[in-house]
Amino acid sequence: MPQPISKFKVRSPSNIAFVKYWGKYGRQYPMNPSLSMTLSHCYTEYNFEYHFDTKAPGIHSFLFDGMANENFKRRLDKFLENCSDVYPLAKSLVLKLESKNTFPHSAGIASSASAMSAFCLGLGHIESLYKNEKLDLKRASFLSRLASGSACRSLFPSFSLWGETKMGLGHNDYAIAYENFHPSFASLQDAVIIVSAQEKSVSSSAGHQLMNAHCFKEARIDQAHENLRTLIGAMESGDMEAFGEIIEQEALTLHALMMTSTPSYLLLAPNSLEVIQRVRSFRKETGLPVYFTIDAGPNIHLIYPLEVKEHVDKFLTSLDDICENIIYDEIGQGAEVL
Repeated sequence: MPQPISKFKVRSPSNIAFVKYWGKYGRQYPMNPSLSMTLSHCYTEYNFEYHFDTKAPGIHSFLFDGMANENFKRRLDKFLENCSDVYPLAKSLVLKLESKNTFPHSAGIASSASAMSAFCLGLGHIESLYKNEKLDLKRASFLSRLASGSACRSLFPSFSLWGETKMGLGHNDYAIAYENFHPSFASLQDAVIIVSAQEKSVSSSAGHQLMNAHCFKEARIDQAHENLRTLIGAMESGDMEAFGEIIEQEALTLHALMMTSTPSYLLLAPNSLEVIQRVRSFRKETGLPVYFTIDAGPNIHLIYPLEVKEHVDKFLTSLDDICENIIYDEIGQGAEVL
């Protein structure tokens, strides 16, 4: 007898890390703790259709922007197979999925974070309905970590902390919401300056693996813990300047680690450096709290409070000669079942 089909929709945003996660071990555990800001407008949505059938489990169809995407379907199927020991419903779950992003795949925004956190939020929702329990975001974060490390930070509002710290905060298994921040950080903006929309030459997964034997591995772990301690102190006290110094140092450290890996590689482009120089000059001339961070790619995230947005918008128009596009986002409220 055919099983009844249930339907629902989920949405999960991307995130931008301020203290970077770089290097992992075991089953997707972070080499160092990280702290990120949840975005608002850059998100992934999934339409789920599901039922249970032990004879033919798996993803029966996957559409992205209305088109079949077999590569990503295989990735999701492999994930379900690999996590069946911690998500037993995978052994009988039948899925039909439709997905879309509100931002370009190669925009310098972590599309895997939004895509995999949205997918795992859906899995968590199915599990909660099956068990007649309330949806647990920590459970969804746990599953997201197994799918794509940084995805576990996308589910919570405002800011997320992932990884055990020397301050007694955080967990390696899942991210938690970081809530003890000064009101001056409650309206942070993120303008993503697209220097290049090309696919990056080295994947983040490959970069993480290169940290295992990196000559600066231990120093980086120590630095991340210290930077996180300083960053949290700045965010609690409202010290925007100290906050900015840390997020810029973290961004440059991330790319220095890439350049000093064996083999070494470079993801920054010439115009990435030009943007950084112009941001520094703008900040020096105006005294405004405008700071940059960078993910594993060439594109620059400009972080600033809402009250200086008008001034920053004018500055951003001056970058037309060195960037392809600018995507405007801001601090967000996390993932949701719609």
